[in-house]
Amino acid sequence: MESRKAYKTITKCLFPVAGYGTRFLPATKNMPKEMLPVLDKPLIQYGVEEAYASGMDRICFVTGRGKQALEDYFDFTYEIANHLSGSPKEKRLAGIHQLIRNCTFTYTRQHEMRGLGHAILVGESLIGDEPFGVILSDDLCIGEQQPVMGQMLSVYEKHGCSVVAVEEVDPTEVDKYGVVAATELEDGIISVSDMVEKPAPGDAPSNLAIIGRYLLTPDIFDTLRNTPPGKNGEIQITDALRVQAREGRVMAYRFKGKRFDCGSVDGFVAATNFFYRMGES
Repeated sequence: MESRKAYKTITKCLFPVAGYGTRFLPATKNMPKEMLPVLDKPLIQYGVEEAYASGMDRICFVTGRGKQALEDYFDFTYEIANHLSGSPKEKRLAGIHQLIRNCTFTYTRQHEMRGLGHAILVGESLIGDEPFGVILSDDLCIGEQQPVMGQMLSVYEKHGCSVVAVEEVDPTEVDKYGVVAATELEDGIISVSDMVEKPAPGDAPSNLAIIGRYLLTPDIFDTLRNTPPGKNGEIQITDALRVQAREGRVMAYRFKGKRFDCGSVDGFVAATNFFYRMGES
């Protein structure tokens, strides 16, 4: 686990985890995709560790049916802990026990799948009227020196507006992402004037794709309430952020580190291989 450092007084991080994980069927038929292990830790733990290392210790989950395992995971299992007490394997639980002791976990349920924007809006009851982070655990990120969310908090501290993490992608891949139209102000820090959800390659304003890390100001909830369904009939967070961007209230940050798209089999295997090699070195 990355050492913890408080970057700013944003303490809440929202995890939308209600999705079905159909790309990993049949494994996800009865198990949340967020519980798929990369080596010996589930995807969700990597995301919560990143949030905690960035100073966010109030962890908010938007769940759905079949996600009870997530709540159980972030709770003590005294039978296992007692069984391993004093043995060499006891240290294997140290990381998850640190999170359980030091974070507060809250949960609400998304009753229907209506897009990421809708999932974030459902989380309003947990967030309230304060800025907050959003981590999509499908995107497993390894930051250089600082966790990716911690890097973004430095941008928020300077500019005081919503921040999205971006990376350059192959122009033929832009139809998988929200893509920003932007002007770089300084190394890695980019002023966003517009954004488009999953544009056709020829229509994309750039090849800077938004990945699963956001810092959002609380007025995003009112904007989401007034955002009509967009791409695929879903309420898209990109469409709500577009309103802020046109008012000059969104920054993009080209983060320093690596990202693995663990929502895909290829990305999941790449992440597993990466952490396996790290363990060998």
